[in-house]
Amino acid sequence: MTTPARRHIIVVLDRSGSMNRVREDTEGGLNALLDEQRQAPGITTVTLVQFDEEVETVYAGRPLGEVPEFILRPRGMTALLDAIGTAVLQEGQRIATLPPAETPSETTLVILTDGKDNRSTRFDAGLVRYLINGAQKNDGWTVLFLGANQDAFTVGGTLGIPSATTMSFDASQTQATLTAAGTMVRRGTQTGEFVFTDEERGAAVNRPK
Repeated sequence: MTTPARRHIIVVLDRSGSMNRVREDTEGGLNALLDEQRQAPGITTVTLVQFDEEVETVYAGRPLGEVPEFILRPRGMTALLDAIGTAVLQEGQRIATLPPAETPSETTLVILTDGKDNRSTRFDAGLVRYLINGAQKNDGWTVLFLGANQDAFTVGGTLGIPSATTMSFDASQTQATLTAAGTMVRRGTQTGEFVFTDEERGAAVNRPK
């Protein structure tokens, strides 16, 4: 049993050292992504997981209106697979223990990174793909992969993430990319179709004139 008026957003956010150059854009982008959700119907909760070579859950299942201001402090290397695997397992287990009245009928996982994995020790690509496939097929999750400085479609495809919800972006367009992701997720809630438009993809790669 689920409650149609409830949605849950999980954000897995890269805070490795290379993110320092887009720190303010990332902070503003996350705020923009969440602001878009305030326009969606129903009750929205949020989980934020950030990672370098360590994985940290900043908050879990927090009502959107109670989400604190986000400050990014870049450091370290990139344990991308560990972060995704941890988030999927942790949130899947947490949601499964919620009472029926609090169980979301829509769960969206948004992954943003600006580099390739170079520090994961607990999860490999095959295990992460298995977990993501299970979350998508069995639990109805929508998974977005936003990747800079890499072939996001190849990386996302390796992890079982559809191309429709994958975005390659220029690091200079981090805020625009997160804003576009927020718009797409809100639109998907309303239409049932989660897919980036050509305009959203263009905004993620085109530098401002």
